[in-house]
Amino acid sequence: MSSKKINVGLVFGGDSSEHEVSIKSAKTIYNALSDSGNNKRYFVSPIYINKCGFWGDYEYSKSILLGHEKSNANIKITKDTANNLSNLPKAINKIDVWFPALHGPNGEDGAIQGLFKLTGKPFIGSGILGSSLGMDKIAMKSILKSFNLPQAPYIYLNKEDVLNTFLMQSIFDKIDKRINYPCFVKPANLGSSIGITKAYSKEELIKAIKVAASFDERIIVEKFIEGRELECGVLGKSIMRSSVVGEIKFETDWYTYESKYNENLSRTIIPAELNIDISNKIQQLAIDACKAINAFGLARVDFFYQENTQKIYINEVNTLPGFTKTSMYPMLWEASGLKLEKLVASLIEISRE
Repeated sequence: MSSKKINVGLVFGGDSSEHEVSIKSAKTIYNALSDSGNNKRYFVSPIYINKCGFWGDYEYSKSILLGHEKSNANIKITKDTANNLSNLPKAINKIDVWFPALHGPNGEDGAIQGLFKLTGKPFIGSGILGSSLGMDKIAMKSILKSFNLPQAPYIYLNKEDVLNTFLMQSIFDKIDKRINYPCFVKPANLGSSIGITKAYSKEELIKAIKVAASFDERIIVEKFIEGRELECGVLGKSIMRSSVVGEIKFETDWYTYESKYNENLSRTIIPAELNIDISNKIQQLAIDACKAINAFGLARVDFFYQENTQKIYINEVNTLPGFTKTSMYPMLWEASGLKLEKLVASLIEISRE
């Protein structure tokens, strides 16, 4: 084996509403790759993308990660003046593996995966197809439905549909018959519960659709499933394996952005208290869902479980789950016997298959 360190291009930030979460994830990954066990094998080259889409240089990017941002011309760059990829050609030749710690549009929807593919260098996580299907909830649910995988009833609409009175009445009728209230209204292409509303009436539904439409052109309305919220991690490519199942408990009405990133508003139970048959079924469904949308490398699959009926519903597949201190994915794998430092190293090796 070569003694040369593998240069890992850690890309984070981005033009996304999940920009700050991405920075937190990148800090965790950076520290894990810099620990005494990993720093002999890996060298991390942080690459920060600011909110204007400009790729920063290593020095400035590292200052963002370490929390002492240096004065840099990048700060003054706007969307109108940014030459977004001007620093990228300098980085490509030095990078051996790309490690995206990006969340939301342009980070986990296949866009940057396509760019990584063009560089000819391996990257952590799913390819273009799996990333785009995992990001778009409507496309993902359509694929899961074609594979007969269990999920909550839903309908979808486009932003411009709101202006069509006749079409909206048809949508309201479908909601009354198939979904009812309360229901969840979501932008099709966002994560971390951003832009999501729980609507208890038609009036709240109308407002919720407007909120979702401010984030995305495509909107999904889902039936509220009253049950336990469970999550399972998936790791691997040619051979996929699933983690133990974890459970989310929260103090809010539903699992909001605030409760996700506030330790006082939510807590995790790992492993979840489940009988072995249900746990095994969820672990297998997690792998089945990933295979259905061609997701691999890493993913977190979220579920609803109704104890009274013993029904399991797949909520969504997250192809680039968070790596913050309160993120479920690394905690699920630590409970499965794979500590964070080993987990990030495994992800790099999987990407190099």
